[in-house]
Amino acid sequence: MKDTALTSTHEALGAKMVPFAGYNMPVQYEGVNAEHETVRKAVGVFDVSHMGEFLIEGPHALTLIQSVSSNDASKLEIGKAQYTCLPNDDGGIVDDLIIYKLKETTYLLVVNASNIEKDWNWIASKNDVGAEMRNLSEDYSLLAIQGPKAIEAMQSVTSHDLSAIKFYNFVVGDFAGVDNVIISATGYTGSGGFEIYCKNSEVKQIWDNVFKAGADYGIKPIGLAARDTLRLEMGYCLYGNDIDDTTSPIEAGLGWVCKFTKDFTNSEALKAEKVRKPDNKLVAFKLEERGIPRHDYAIVDENGNTIGRVTSGTMSPSLGIGIGMGYVPTAFSKVDSKIFIQVRKKAIPATVVKPPFYKG
Repeated sequence: MKDTALTSTHEALGAKMVPFAGYNMPVQYEGVNAEHETVRKAVGVFDVSHMGEFLIEGPHALTLIQSVSSNDASKLEIGKAQYTCLPNDDGGIVDDLIIYKLKETTYLLVVNASNIEKDWNWIASKNDVGAEMRNLSEDYSLLAIQGPKAIEAMQSVTSHDLSAIKFYNFVVGDFAGVDNVIISATGYTGSGGFEIYCKNSEVKQIWDNVFKAGADYGIKPIGLAARDTLRLEMGYCLYGNDIDDTTSPIEAGLGWVCKFTKDFTNSEALKAEKVRKPDNKLVAFKLEERGIPRHDYAIVDENGNTIGRVTSGTMSPSLGIGIGMGYVPTAFSKVDSKIFIQVRKKAIPATVVKPPFYKG
């Protein structure tokens, strides 16, 4: 089990630690609902240093990225980031990730922790153009400072105007007493804020200064459990639950990151799938009666026939109702369609909705 550079800090704060993607990670501190509310109403800090970082650079960097990524990285400018996925050869998804354009021929790829080795091997296997690749995952830390008060709380620790950094844009500069930090207006919560990339040797200083600066704004450390409820309220996919090696980006609703103006892995097959429409679609739903949908619960029709399965589900802390996502036949995928979630012996009625669930 690997530790992050902040593991001892989390333990000192009384965090409940659990194994996650090969790392010893804080799942909660004071409780999921309280931490969730902190991010929705104030500002919270996640240690997500388990995520992977690959540097791809050189004159052939963009060529490699374009061949493995479904989105069009040629549209990126320095200081901008892009959400995308790595399709596999069989119609599924190797991973979803974010690409940052650092310099004219230098890109940072941020991948899911559980997929670091798989993604590295996949991209390397496609690198027949001689792009330079470096795996920085073991050397870098990542903090997500999220919430509506993030800008106000953090402005004192940087010379950059945080309010000027637009969504999916970033700057490289000073932050919390450290230089050459990536300050990125990305996040996985839907409540605004930043993600901070720094070296492992720098993250404790940044963590301490961030909490000093945020003390008057109700800043708190937040665990992975609240990260999951926050992202689900936004309808964001989680790799391993909602998307994986067997789900296509088209059926997962990620057709918007598949740019068929270029060739990429399996692009012809995915383009054909988009034209003919997929057999199944990932939908968001809310329960109409009390209950909690869980991962892998059956989705059934009004006659009790199994038509799909729940991929993510929870009791929404913000809304106080059961919400979830799951794959169903396309005929059941329209907004306001009625489906049922099999919770133990009871089929609880649910309605398909358009995400996000939370519109703060």
